[in-house]
Amino acid sequence: MVGWLKRLTLAALLTGSFCSQGEAAPPQVPETIYEWVQSSARMNYFFNKEQICYGVDEKGHIDLNLLIVPTLKTYDTVQIDDVIEKRRWRDLPTEGFEGLAGEADYIRINLKKQEATIDSVHLLDSQFSTLEETQPNEVLKIADLAPKNLNRVFFEAIIDYAEKHQEELIARTKGELTDHDRERLEKERRDREKQLEKERKEREKQLEKERKAAEKAAKEKAKAEEKRRRSK
Repeated sequence: MVGWLKRLTLAALLTGSFCSQGEAAPPQVPETIYEWVQSSARMNYFFNKEQICYGVDEKGHIDLNLLIVPTLKTYDTVQIDDVIEKRRWRDLPTEGFEGLAGEADYIRINLKKQEATIDSVHLLDSQFSTLEETQPNEVLKIADLAPKNLNRVFFEAIIDYAEKHQEELIARTKGELTDHDRERLEKERRDREKQLEKERKEREKQLEKERKAAEKAAKEKAKAEEKRRRSK
């Protein structure tokens, strides 16, 4: 967890996070590291596509049902003011929070149970340094959230990305596939290739059919024009 937070800080230093007057500006989030998903009225949602990976069990086997993903949310001024005001109301320290810029969350998504667990939340300043860390261990059942709920849209976008980049995630995960998973994935790969080849051949047949139909129509048009020309 420390590693990816250091990457956040490095990213901020490389891109710059302050305007010339020294006033905090919205953090610049590098697109090569973070995948933007959505923006609400108060924040922008990103996940770290360089470090998203699968979980690993106690035997060192990759758990394809568990996604580990660092996420990032950048706040607008309304959200920042709201967080500070709530901290005052709860009698929590607010020193340094005038530079609040967003939060970095460490999330686990159980694909089988369709649950997202928020393990830790780091409130960040505009240099992406941690102002406060908490471990809410909050569990959200994705299916129980409304279809347009921002968290649900966010989680589903992460899951969709993981499905499309499965091989990349496996290669990044520090573990080994079980023989069963390796065989299953290989079978799925072969099945996909067969399906793609089938679709390719069907497209070629359709294109050939359309080509012949176009040629026939052109010939019939040419004959009709020739017939009209001779009748004059």
